[in-house]
Amino acid sequence: MSASDDVFVADDVDVAARALAAYDVSPDATLRLLNLSENATYAVEDAATGDRSILRVHRKNYHRPHEIESELDWLAALEADGAITVPRVRRASDGRRLVTVEQDGIDRHVVHFDMVAGAEPDEATLTAEEFHTLGRITAALHDHSRAWVRPEGFGRFAWDWRHSLGDSPRWGRWEDAVGVGEAEHAVLRRATELLQRRLTEYGTGPDVFGLVHADLRLANLLVDGSGADRTITVIDFDDCGFGWYFYDFGTAVSFFEDDPAVPEWQDAWVTGYRTRRPLPASDEAMLPSFVLLRRMLLLAWMGSHTHSRESQEMSVSYAEGSCALAERYLTFDGRRLA
Repeated sequence: MSASDDVFVADDVDVAARALAAYDVSPDATLRLLNLSENATYAVEDAATGDRSILRVHRKNYHRPHEIESELDWLAALEADGAITVPRVRRASDGRRLVTVEQDGIDRHVVHFDMVAGAEPDEATLTAEEFHTLGRITAALHDHSRAWVRPEGFGRFAWDWRHSLGDSPRWGRWEDAVGVGEAEHAVLRRATELLQRRLTEYGTGPDVFGLVHADLRLANLLVDGSGADRTITVIDFDDCGFGWYFYDFGTAVSFFEDDPAVPEWQDAWVTGYRTRRPLPASDEAMLPSFVLLRRMLLLAWMGSHTHSRESQEMSVSYAEGSCALAERYLTFDGRRLA
């Protein structure tokens, strides 16, 4: 990490340590950084009780308090519904779900979760069966999203064109990403213009656009046990918001969208999805577009998240792979990638 990233981590540790005082946790509890991406996630280990939990320190100026509370509302509704397993929020000693700590005049927001048992699937040995499972889970989540009557004041941001690749891109401009020179810009521009036309034709009606997880990939599943006793917990709803339902498939292949196995994994995901709810042919035909949409979003994201593990490991070659994917998208007129 850069020197500025070191400061970022130090700031988050300070916020996390101060926020812990609001919870029923021993003063001797320790914090261990698990992940630094959109937020900073810490394991909390309380030696006095043997208890372990998770503390999430939100990135500065990313979500407003009511947006975080809305995420927690959805988690509570999913837990009550029981269709999928999600992390349980721990309340502060005074009952709050969201703890706010002021640091240098800026409000920093913190949420405390139960520790979830299990491990994410190994991305080095992914199988079609795992994508079949992910498709089924995604369908269950979409079922809930479509039926749930959201509470008054519910608010999450949108993953529409304007806020993805349009004039107010939430994660920055793909044009500014590492490795995007004149030649790369030309092919990616042509592909995004076709992508915009496809999405405009597809529309944003309630049958195709609604509340989605927006990062529903295997890395955000924690699998505990095996066989009939297996429990799968869906984690990291921090990016949930209003977008195209089948953008969730694009997120399923995040960071390896150009892998030759993606068509096979797509078939497995679709088959799994259809075990739970219908997936019309018109929606299936859009899956390649959502793969490219996710790829372009991540290309921009890497440029604005240099502190992330993925950016440090992949940013140099990610533009090249994005161009290869864009060329295939153009070759097949946006209807398939291989």
